[in-house]
Amino acid sequence: MRILVTGGAGFIGSALIRHLMQHTGHQVLNVDKLTYAGNLESLREIDDNPRYAFLHADIGDAAAMATALADFAPDAVMHLAAESHVDRSIDGPAAFIQTNIVGSYVLLDACRAYWQTLPEPRKSAFRFHHISTDEVYGDLHGADDLFRETTPYAPSSPYSASKAASDHLVRAWQRTYGLPVLITNCSNNYGPYHFPEKLIPLVILNALEGKPLPVYGNGQQVRDWLFVEDHARALLTVVSQGKVGETYNIGGHNEQKNLDVVRAICALLEELAPRKPAGLARYEDLITYVSDRPGHDLRYAIDAGKIQRELGWVPQETFASGLRKTVQWYLDNLDWCRRVQDGSYQRERLGAIDPLKELP
Repeated sequence: MRILVTGGAGFIGSALIRHLMQHTGHQVLNVDKLTYAGNLESLREIDDNPRYAFLHADIGDAAAMATALADFAPDAVMHLAAESHVDRSIDGPAAFIQTNIVGSYVLLDACRAYWQTLPEPRKSAFRFHHISTDEVYGDLHGADDLFRETTPYAPSSPYSASKAASDHLVRAWQRTYGLPVLITNCSNNYGPYHFPEKLIPLVILNALEGKPLPVYGNGQQVRDWLFVEDHARALLTVVSQGKVGETYNIGGHNEQKNLDVVRAICALLEELAPRKPAGLARYEDLITYVSDRPGHDLRYAIDAGKIQRELGWVPQETFASGLRKTVQWYLDNLDWCRRVQDGSYQRERLGAIDPLKELP
């Protein structure tokens, strides 16, 4: 299969491409704008693979997208390019509207024009796979509630609102124009090559340097954690076997409170990196409660039953096994962390309407 991947230099996109390269037969064109969180360092191991190519381009550039589609002639487009950090969307929503909504529209329309030129049976076999987030559903209040594919949308942040809008555009292009689409909504990803602004790598790196480990509010927010390599397997399963027009929720069945995640990382570091910064007795002593994120959703949890029943996918990693692999990867790849931080982000607090404020 010839697959055009947008946002392939990002965290999930690079994991997907590495997974695709492990399967002979797939040819991949990675289209990425290379914003701060997109870095080709994450793809260095497959850079010389003859089945892989990279194009530095913006999905909002209609001419570039039309040319890329015509030249590469994909059988599928897997759309991951997006601004993706909630805190950054609070500080600067305009970039999220431009990339996630306008950019998705430009890409969709370029794909529609390309798809309409395809002869059968390639036209019927073509797929546009939009990779989205569970945050479009808002938050859950009941202890036993789960996000299902039929859960109404109720986004809380500029980020999740922009992803909800792009989901609706994708469905409209299928309903109105007949473009063969698939949508997946995933829970919180974690694993190797994660940009250090996200919770797990941020805590690992701050702890190793003896810096505060910020916990928003009381740390009781619950997230369903999905190991990124499990997610990559799910995405390939959906684009290969999913039913046109369907949505599939992808989750790890690993609900954890944010505070418990931070404590689990500290416990692993006690074992795997016992030599602490000078004067530090325990990594947990670095935990610092800070003012909560505005509009912070309390709980996310996904019912991934549909993708298991219909496509046979289940996660292979538990949270304990995946977190251990992740912590060990960062300990083994500190040079990667230094290289990807170009100075635009130094693990400072983002998305706070008020300045950083510690709580008692």
